[in-house]
Amino acid sequence: MFEGYVWIVWLGVSLLLVAVEAASGDFTFLMLAGGALGGSVAAALGAPVAVQSVVAALTAIALVLTVRPWLKRRFTSVHEPMGAEANLGRSAYVLDRVTTSNGRVKLAGETWSARTTGDSIEPGEEVVVDAIEGATVVVSRARILGS
Repeated sequence: MFEGYVWIVWLGVSLLLVAVEAASGDFTFLMLAGGALGGSVAAALGAPVAVQSVVAALTAIALVLTVRPWLKRRFTSVHEPMGAEANLGRSAYVLDRVTTSNGRVKLAGETWSARTTGDSIEPGEEVVVDAIEGATVVVSRARILGS
């Protein structure tokens, strides 16, 4: 009587593994859930429990080795700098003389207060953003290749 409903047990295990995956986010339990789904299909087709187990194990292994790496690459994001952090390393142009205490630069179409840690930089010169301290950018002269 119970043998005809073993597929429901496999399906329940699969759903439980999906719930665990929701908490972990590593895609391992999702692949194991796929294996349990394979066992459920084998059970629904009338395979013996030993065959169901082998189908579940082989399906899970195949998913872990093939689908999981693809999912990890697809859904693991690389940190993209946003806001002020995105301006680090960008070029700017000096509007008002930049000294160790004050100055103004044009950066990404906006005017920023600026300072330098070295020598003063005159208007019209190109600079590079080294750091951002509040609403002030710390800049240095742009390095020209070959000099």
